[in-house]
Amino acid sequence: MEMKADVREVLHTECTLGEGALWDAERKVVWFVDIKQHRVWHYDPATGSNAHAVAPEQVGWVLPAENGLLLCGLKDGLYTFDPTHQAFKKLSAVPGEPVTNRNNDACTDTRGRVWMGTMDDGEKDATGRFYVFDKGNVTPAGPDHVSITNGPAVSPDGKRIVFTDTLGKKLHIADLRDDGSLGPTRLFVDSATHFPEAYPDGPVFDAEGYLWTGLYAGDRIARFTPDGRLDTTVPMPTSNLTKLCFGGTDMKTVYVTSARAGLSPEKLAAQPLAGSLLAFDSPVAGFAATRVKLS
Repeated sequence: MEMKADVREVLHTECTLGEGALWDAERKVVWFVDIKQHRVWHYDPATGSNAHAVAPEQVGWVLPAENGLLLCGLKDGLYTFDPTHQAFKKLSAVPGEPVTNRNNDACTDTRGRVWMGTMDDGEKDATGRFYVFDKGNVTPAGPDHVSITNGPAVSPDGKRIVFTDTLGKKLHIADLRDDGSLGPTRLFVDSATHFPEAYPDGPVFDAEGYLWTGLYAGDRIARFTPDGRLDTTVPMPTSNLTKLCFGGTDMKTVYVTSARAGLSPEKLAAQPLAGSLLAFDSPVAGFAATRVKLS
């Protein structure tokens, strides 16, 4: 089934690789990044105001944290970012990561732990893996030997977590216990059976426990049932859809990042919204992300 939505451009940014859309319920803004241009963006839908900060390195994601800070995943490790003073401060490296890897995507669980993934910056070697950041410590947790990790995404009840292998076109799921340990990882969706030309990118759950994912080179967003069946798709005006989040006062506005990377001059001319922050209204709501517990 296809969902007809009035997709609109809310911010024209021409991101090379827009990623990491995240609704900050406290500030009532959308945070997102342009990985390749090292930019951390915010957008206020109430006023239309927006601005970006320039990170010291490639930045894959930002998450609201304690004390008014953001936690950011940069190429060489985890940083805090103080939006008031526009200051980045390195917090820790990711132990054991090769210098050719970078952070790519992340989320929090209901207890404020951060689940994140790394990847080969050349997008070829299977050197990426997933980690959890818990009270200042970074430890491996989840699938490894992945070229491009995306997600993870945690269900609204905090009991399930999805890990995306983008080049493998597979989404895996595991039970998430209260102590942060994982049950066995199993296949949730083989996206190639539905979208053979596309690559599953950033996933997020809605409040009903359905999973939504951007499709890179897919021209659409997909929604899957809690047991992994394709529920609906949302056609989009550009092909490289990356990460989405639910936001707004009712948590029913879906914000979507997109990318210009990999598009030919002809495709860029045909897709003037490529790299922009897009939005549409959803019939179902999302839920607010838990803030990162830094210690």
